[in-house]
Amino acid sequence: MEKRPLVWLSAAHSSAPIRGMLETLWSLIDFDFGQPLSLFPNIPDAAKVGVLALPENVEADLPQLEKWLEALGMIYWVAIAPQKPHNRTATANLIVRYCSDFHTQPVDGERLNTVLGHLWGMASIKEASSHANLHDYGDLALLGSSSAIQNVHGLLRRFSATLEPVLITGESSTGKDASARFIHNNSIRATGPLIFVNCAALPSTLTQSELFGYEKGAFTSAQQSHPGRLEQANGGTLVFSGINELHLEQQSALLRFLQEGEVQRVGSNTRISANGRVIATTTQPLQELVAVGLFRSDVYFRLGNLEVILPPLRERCEDIPTLAHALLDASLPGMEQKRLSSAAMHCLINHSWPGNLQELQNRLRRGVLLSERPKIEPGDLGLRPPGAGRAQPSNLSLQAFRDQADHQALLCSLRLSNNNLSEAARVLKISRASFYRLLEKHTDHSSSKNAHQKPASKGDTT
Repeated sequence: MEKRPLVWLSAAHSSAPIRGMLETLWSLIDFDFGQPLSLFPNIPDAAKVGVLALPENVEADLPQLEKWLEALGMIYWVAIAPQKPHNRTATANLIVRYCSDFHTQPVDGERLNTVLGHLWGMASIKEASSHANLHDYGDLALLGSSSAIQNVHGLLRRFSATLEPVLITGESSTGKDASARFIHNNSIRATGPLIFVNCAALPSTLTQSELFGYEKGAFTSAQQSHPGRLEQANGGTLVFSGINELHLEQQSALLRFLQEGEVQRVGSNTRISANGRVIATTTQPLQELVAVGLFRSDVYFRLGNLEVILPPLRERCEDIPTLAHALLDASLPGMEQKRLSSAAMHCLINHSWPGNLQELQNRLRRGVLLSERPKIEPGDLGLRPPGAGRAQPSNLSLQAFRDQADHQALLCSLRLSNNNLSEAARVLKISRASFYRLLEKHTDHSSSKNAHQKPASKGDTT
């Protein structure tokens, strides 16, 4: 029987007697959290579960350790420590946030193996269920190993451990609703209701009845009492999606609930406790709206203490291969499975993505429908290879094409390496000195063009 992969995350040269027993049953994949985090950790696709072997005096290494836990992306972790950590310590908080089980040394090998087996089974069920429920980019928005999205993961996990209001800011189609669901699903309110309020579709005249509810007879069509959205979210999470769309009078109606945690139905004199945890999303920075008088400062200060800023897709280009393959697997079920050609992937990485993840999904679906070959080409996506059609007849020289290829290679490598010059040189398989010379050669050429480029426009969806 083939051994199942098991990630083992520990400090350098650490040893645990339990490893010998596990190696007879599992295929261990070692990572040292004391080492710099690699851009793409080499993890088998089948890996689902990991063991976190904590050494003595790990507190100073916790920030680096947390980055490794996020990057490795196991569905479940089991922690092993020399002794039980004291309550309210950073180590205890990390174990609570990331681990599904905890063991102290000496470890009962049989019990540990049983736990890992059960978690592997649960992870398989969870994974299958997740794939079955994939419908659009919102289900995949937080996938990726870029530093930008891993930083977002770290904040979302921290904020999941509190019941404070959270503000999620990001351009159209960057995964704001997915981030809100992540916080809810990883909080103590996970078993409670998750209620979304689409602020853009909330008329001013219906704000009171929609949010606070109404009693029977409160108005002509009120044939029976009805709880509002704030009351429906009791014991769960209430998400104001696109809160920047609310008018000032609507914000005023919301303020009392944010201050007192109580609602009063239309037609009633009784106040009802409403303890739903509040998350708000916005496509525009609220502090900018406050500055121009379009958003109440008192509402903003109630919401903006904990803020997550989601990166646009153009700032996480190294995630595009992962996102594209996942979206292709999830889109248009029943159709022939298709893959992206290397030219098509190159186009995706170099595109500016003004429409972010929604645009990526739409282009891939177009590619699946239009491509007549097993592999999707740039034209099927509605994209042209970088530089296509730009050369004038007078510039059709071998040197011009070489310069253009060098320039595109620079852009692509920098995006894939998150602007880390040393990593970009490794991507191109050239020395750092050669990379710096290439960069210097093309910086002056491109700076005049970039100075006139307009920023991508913002959308108005999540």
